[in-house]
Amino acid sequence: MSDGPVVLGVNRTQDASICLMHGSQVVYAIQKERLTRRKHHWGRLDDFRNAYAPHLPELGKPIDVLVECYSSDSEIKNLSAYEQEMAEILKFSPDCRRKRISHHLAHVYSVFHPSPFDKAAVMIIDGQGSPVSEFTEKWSGADSVPPDWREVSSFYQADRERIECIGKQLWDRNERRLVGLGMFYFLLTQAVFSGEGNEGKVMGLAPHGNPNALGLPPLEVDGPQVRIPDRWMEILRDRNRFRYVAGDTSRFADSADLSATGQRAFEEAVLEVARWLHAQTGAENLCFAGGTGLNCSTNDRLLRETPFQRVFIPPAPSDAGTSLGCAVYGLTELGGMRCDYRWENDYLGPEPRLSDIESALSRADDLVVEHLGQPADLYGRIADLLSATKVVALYHGRSEFGPRALGHRSILGDPRHGYVRDWINARVKEREWFRPLAPVVLLERAEEFFDIRRPSPFMQFAAPVWPKAADIIPAVTHVDCTARLQTVGEQDDPFLRALLKAFEARTGVPVVLNTSFNRKEEPIVETPDQALESFRRTPMHALAMPPYLVRKRIEPEPVGPVG
Repeated sequence: MSDGPVVLGVNRTQDASICLMHGSQVVYAIQKERLTRRKHHWGRLDDFRNAYAPHLPELGKPIDVLVECYSSDSEIKNLSAYEQEMAEILKFSPDCRRKRISHHLAHVYSVFHPSPFDKAAVMIIDGQGSPVSEFTEKWSGADSVPPDWREVSSFYQADRERIECIGKQLWDRNERRLVGLGMFYFLLTQAVFSGEGNEGKVMGLAPHGNPNALGLPPLEVDGPQVRIPDRWMEILRDRNRFRYVAGDTSRFADSADLSATGQRAFEEAVLEVARWLHAQTGAENLCFAGGTGLNCSTNDRLLRETPFQRVFIPPAPSDAGTSLGCAVYGLTELGGMRCDYRWENDYLGPEPRLSDIESALSRADDLVVEHLGQPADLYGRIADLLSATKVVALYHGRSEFGPRALGHRSILGDPRHGYVRDWINARVKEREWFRPLAPVVLLERAEEFFDIRRPSPFMQFAAPVWPKAADIIPAVTHVDCTARLQTVGEQDDPFLRALLKAFEARTGVPVVLNTSFNRKEEPIVETPDQALESFRRTPMHALAMPPYLVRKRIEPEPVGPVG
């Protein structure tokens, strides 16, 4: 454990989360949904009593610094009740320092300080916006802001000594006209799919459509200000026409065309805003966070089509990552320490204990459990199964904090057969057929398959797939011949790297299909019991929980074309 104060960061918004740091070491960072099993679970009263404290014993240690962020008006009204709950559940050191900061400032501290840059421009583009409150930092030209206004985007220039806000886009919620990039994509998503959290579906559907079919105008961009034209608002209200309905082929073209048109409008507007930010700062480096930072197609264009030479997007750019931002703020601004933590990986969940894995397996009499003492034996067996077109779940080490499965809570498959993707979507994930699955690839071999010349460890960029490579790995090549890839270098996860090499030795392909270890409408698995339950209720063929390999007593159906 490193020296320094014990710091707790708390995010009370959608995708509620907490982050515990000891000095610059992240003890753990975890989303509430992983514990409650409710996707995008908001922060609420009694979270510490019912969700966090029962599962996270490290919370019993005295806390030296506590920083929180809120974005919900209703929750801000409950501050006194939150205070009482924490006083009852947590322990605080005698001189504990505490503060609440704005939602956007928490985003800034989650992306810049843990980035590899000493200087950078910072762009925060959030979803539906967050209230301007007493916690919101001031910036030039805006000494007082009415309380009914919400900040939807904010822009900064930063170095290791100072962060300066150079502009924001605000929205008066009393006005009927909605504004902002995040709000636009939210409305686009709502027009095509019901429910929340479906932005990834729109991004996956967009390449199936024609972005010119509807004749819609671009978004109105003026510096950092983005407005939604009236024609767009008319179209987005017509959900009877554009709502995706599974199996309704007559409506598919309209759903896909709207997704394609909206995705292009969004990308072009983000590029304009980023070019404005570069003109204001002259920075070589860009840090990008907020929920829109998960749009990997846009992210790749930021790298290729703006003056920024390097772009850093953390593995948890959405609201979940703000708890880490709160903790980093507490460490640096209240604790007076330099932050040495960097986003080198996203394996920030609590370390699972081997005894918990063995206890869960001891209750699995319905499964065949095999102990493989040598790691080489286990990843060799996994590679054998994958090359035989079996589907294997992997529960390994600390869980990923962000929404991408990066090889610790993953479902793996053979990328050489397109029907493997279709089978996983239909039989395991029980989701839409057009959803892409991602490749994980050895870093030193990535350029042979993808138009990429940099590491991409967090699966945040959709890179073009070379045409010849697309024929080799069709299961991870999307319809527009791109892939949201994860690279694994020599300093990255050793088990995942060894597995890729074992698969390459058997097939000549250093790429494996990778998707998140969860079933339909559930969060990624967190505990050994959850992993076993998800495995039981899907037709996957094996589950690797090092040093164990778990199989079913009755072999599941073979992977094959989905009719």
